[in-house]
Amino acid sequence: MATTTTVGGLAIDANALARLKYQAGTDPKAAVREAAKLLEATFMAQLMKSMRATTMAADDPLANQGSKMGTEMLDAQFATALSGRPGGLSDAIMRQLDRQMGLPGPIPARGSANNTPAPLAAHPQPTHIPQAGAAGFVQQHRAAAQAAEAATGIPASFLVAQAAQETGWGRREIRHADGTPSYNLFGIKAGADWKGPTAEITTTEYVAGRPHKVVAKFRAYASYAESFADYARLMTSSPRYHQVVASARTASGFAQGLQKAGYATDPAYAAKLTRVINTTLRLQRSLA
Repeated sequence: MATTTTVGGLAIDANALARLKYQAGTDPKAAVREAAKLLEATFMAQLMKSMRATTMAADDPLANQGSKMGTEMLDAQFATALSGRPGGLSDAIMRQLDRQMGLPGPIPARGSANNTPAPLAAHPQPTHIPQAGAAGFVQQHRAAAQAAEAATGIPASFLVAQAAQETGWGRREIRHADGTPSYNLFGIKAGADWKGPTAEITTTEYVAGRPHKVVAKFRAYASYAESFADYARLMTSSPRYHQVVASARTASGFAQGLQKAGYATDPAYAAKLTRVINTTLRLQRSLA
């Protein structure tokens, strides 16, 4: 039989608070949702207690200590059952707690490079591991990366990591002027030979090791899977990247091969990408 305790007059499972503490460390979003529900239930229990006090006669001959305790426990359980409903007080409490804790907001209606289980687009802080949003990015693009691996021989984990590096785990993906996604996960620019749609944004290029802001056109696709497929074509069809494919047996070999081939102008690109690859590998092991 489950033991119970009392919090603010609310009868709850004694293990609920322990579970809440555990969730706070492993899934903060779920912990906030449960805490909001508990706060709403506590408020409703106190409200019902006040209503009982104004409607029950103080000199009721049938009232005794046992009936009073039973009534309080019944009201507490009613409060629990009625709490956590959509549009209720717990929703407002949850939004306030989210803001105070800096947690990601709801999944955007439009496409996002990171929508499983919580996008980082609304999370301005740097990505730390373990974090649900980064794991979601790996899960979301796993199938497309595996298809690209089959076409290139480059490990899927390396491809997901490069997409994460280029987009900041989905926080900085290239978007059109109206905010819709370009689905370009690899920062591939639209050269003279590109006949498809484009997205024009301000980006950072390094000249003689120094960063400069420039406006550039990038390829746009119909889906993230199409972005992985186009990247695979680039790696296998351009002589410039033949050595990249050949050196993709290790994380550092792949990253250094891309930098030597001039994939990016950032002089620290290889070091940054190697770190992200190692992070992606750790995430994949935790998701297995």
